[in-house]
Amino acid sequence: MSWLPIFMLIVAFELICLQPALAGLSVKYLPGFEGQLPFQLETGYIGVGEADEVQVFYYFIKSESNPKVDPLIYWFTGGPGCSALSVIFFEFGPITLDTRAYNGSLPTLSLNPYAYTKVASIIFVDLPVGTGFSYATTQKANYSDDLQSANHAYEFLRKWLIEHQEYLSNPFYVGGDSYSGITVPIVTQVISNGNDMGIKPWINLKGYILGNPVTFAGQDYYIIPFAHGMGLISDELYESLVTNCEGELIYRDRPITHPLCSRDVDTLNWLTKDIYLYNILESPCELVSKDSRRWLTQNVIKLKNSATYPQVKCRVSNYHFFFIYF
Repeated sequence: MSWLPIFMLIVAFELICLQPALAGLSVKYLPGFEGQLPFQLETGYIGVGEADEVQVFYYFIKSESNPKVDPLIYWFTGGPGCSALSVIFFEFGPITLDTRAYNGSLPTLSLNPYAYTKVASIIFVDLPVGTGFSYATTQKANYSDDLQSANHAYEFLRKWLIEHQEYLSNPFYVGGDSYSGITVPIVTQVISNGNDMGIKPWINLKGYILGNPVTFAGQDYYIIPFAHGMGLISDELYESLVTNCEGELIYRDRPITHPLCSRDVDTLNWLTKDIYLYNILESPCELVSKDSRRWLTQNVIKLKNSATYPQVKCRVSNYHFFFIYF
């Protein structure tokens, strides 16, 4: 009788039983970074929803100052659906992609001297389901909306804090950018409601943080006073826009019903077409692609084997290196 099938079953059983222990694995090295990481990085999965059918992936980076008392921040990336890695690498994480001339090898990493993690511990979470490395185990669980995502976020947080009880007394903030301007206030309210209801663990909620947030339908109207205040359009055009677009919901990517407002907005767009909207003092640059998966398929292999490698010409040029790296 061969023991191999039995042995394989035992190994498979042990691997299945060990799956929950994947939450909280320490990452000490990253490709492209020389030596051991000088900060503490933990990654893992925590199941939420009915029968834990949504597996939420997270990156936890401990404060480099005094993690026993420093704030704990729960961060959501925008999109919805952008990986938390974009925040870690491009916004305020402790590491960043080097912007030196690329020669076709693996892009290298360096430390970010302006990282928020120097003074705060941060849980970067891949939510809603389908974001980054998070996934659903059933077809039904692939569906998500803002309210459901907020409930998943609250459940995740409670489970995470039970596993990391040393952070229960730390000042706690919910943070996010872009589309998370919609979801972060909802998550914050859900946590506050849970505290009021006595749901354990109690969370030391202090507030929330928003970066370039989406807040309400039609907020793009405020491009008009901003452009005028920064001297990008004339007084005459500004006054015409205010008069003709009063009460009009303005979106950069949708048609406007009022003909005079539409005319003025077209003029505004033409005057600002060569300006980088996210920082008007920087060089303009098109995003790599609105469909990053398609861009990956069509361009990464070509870029890696090109005689002329991409160079950093503006902030979003970093996405070329980001895609190549991952």
